[in-house]
Amino acid sequence: MSVKFYNDNADDFFNNTVNADMSATYKIFEEKLSEKTGGILDLGCGSGRDAKHFLDEGFTVTALDLSPVLAEKASEFIGQKVIVADMKDLDFQDRFIGIWACASLLHLREDEVLETLKRCHKALKKDGVIYASFKYGESNYEKDGRSFTCFTKDKFLDLIKDLEFCCYETFETGDVRPGREKERWLNIILKKG
Repeated sequence: MSVKFYNDNADDFFNNTVNADMSATYKIFEEKLSEKTGGILDLGCGSGRDAKHFLDEGFTVTALDLSPVLAEKASEFIGQKVIVADMKDLDFQDRFIGIWACASLLHLREDEVLETLKRCHKALKKDGVIYASFKYGESNYEKDGRSFTCFTKDKFLDLIKDLEFCCYETFETGDVRPGREKERWLNIILKKG
């Protein structure tokens, strides 16, 4: 299970991701938000890198991660408690202007991604926005005890065709971590009507 990897490798994962430059993607996400202040849910916050950015920008952040070891490190880094919980059990109602799910939903099976996105829809306020990223490709795989669910634009849009998001945007990027630029990511932004 993926959480074991993060518990066992928390220090390395923290150090390898905490300084990755996500500024271009932050900008795209923040431009889509209906408000410039409000609550953002960092779903699978990992090192806390993104939660810290949003806190520094003046947003109220709820950060959640399944790994207790990583959550403790992230809590120290961002200066507030990270909730240790499974994103599949998300149970908020009309609470957030944005949900940030950077490289986190990809550890769920396709049916779990769909169910979690339904829960995200409920958690968003009207006009709320969700950002999610997945490894780009058709084939899911396992590596180092982690499961990866991959998507192309068409595969993802087929998955969510019955969800009640009013619009979307997709774009591809290379990995922002040094030496991994050739790894492709599918980035998705969905808006709740």
